[in-house]
Amino acid sequence: MDALITSLVQANFAPERIIPRASMARYTTFRVGGEADVLVNIASPAEIPVALRAARHAGVPVTLIGNGSNLLVRDGGIRGLVIRIAGECAAIRREGDCIIAQAGASMSSIAQFALSEGLDGLAEIAGIPGTIGGGVIMNAGAYGSELSNVVTRVCAVSEIDGKPVIFEGPDLDFSYRHSALMDAHVIVTEVTMQLTPGDPQAIRTRMNELAQARRDKQPLNFPSAGSTFKRPQGLFAAKLIDDCGLRGLRVGDAQVSEKHTGFVINTGSATASDILTLIEEIRQRVYAANGVTLEPEIRIIGEDKKS
Repeated sequence: MDALITSLVQANFAPERIIPRASMARYTTFRVGGEADVLVNIASPAEIPVALRAARHAGVPVTLIGNGSNLLVRDGGIRGLVIRIAGECAAIRREGDCIIAQAGASMSSIAQFALSEGLDGLAEIAGIPGTIGGGVIMNAGAYGSELSNVVTRVCAVSEIDGKPVIFEGPDLDFSYRHSALMDAHVIVTEVTMQLTPGDPQAIRTRMNELAQARRDKQPLNFPSAGSTFKRPQGLFAAKLIDDCGLRGLRVGDAQVSEKHTGFVINTGSATASDILTLIEEIRQRVYAANGVTLEPEIRIIGEDKKS
C-alpha cells in the first residue's frame, strides 16, 4: 500500500488523516472487524474526488463508510482504500425552510440544528446513530418517519470519474430502506431537507419522548449496528425472533439482545464471524418456523479471515 499512501500524500492529505492498517473495530459501532489496508478521513467534499484519483493511480479498490453505525466488517478486513466521511465533513446550514447538511453530519446533530432553528420534521431521526450521507442512501427512518419524507435533493460525486452528480425528488426513487443511490455508484456529499416551521418546545418535547423510548426499549449500553434486520412486509422482525424463543441466544460474545430481540449485540469480545453465524442461525430458525426470510438491514463488507 506504499503507492497508495504516496499518492495521498502527494494529493496534500495531512499525514495524520492517512491511517495504514486501520482497525475497523475503531470505526464501527459494533466494535468488530479486521484491518483496512489504508483509511483516509475526509475533511471536505472537495477531497473526495482527490482521494478517488489517488486510489485509481495506485490501482486499488475503494470502500466508503460514514461513522460505521450500520456496518459490520468481516474479520479479514478491507483491501484497498477506505474513504471515511464523518466528523470534519459535517457542516450544516439553513436556507429558507431547508436544512442543507454535508454527508458526514450526524443525523442527531442535524435534528438538533433544526430544533434550534424552529424547524419541524426531523424529531424522529434524532436518535438514529448515523450520518446523513449513509442515512439517505438507505432511506433511514424510525417511529414511522423516513428521510424520504423530507429529502428533496442529494449532491454526490461519481465513484467512476469523480464528477458531480445531482439527484432531485423523484430521481431518488425512495422506498423502505432503499433509494436509487444504492446502485448509482456515487458518493453522497450534501443533502437538502425541506422542513416546516414549528414550535420549538413541542419539537423538543417530541425528541425527548423518543429519546426516552429508545433508552427504555433498546440495548444502547452494548455495541451494535442498530436494528439487525429489515421489517418484513406486514410483520416485525423482533416479534418473529422472539416467538422462536431466540431471546438471549449467543454465539461467542454475539447475542440476541434480551432487551430488544431485533438487535444483535456485542457483549464483550465478539468477532464478526460470531455475529454473522448468529445472524444466519436467526434467519434459518425464523424461516423454519414461519417461512419468512429475514433480510439484514446492516451493511456487511470486507473479507473473511484467512485460516
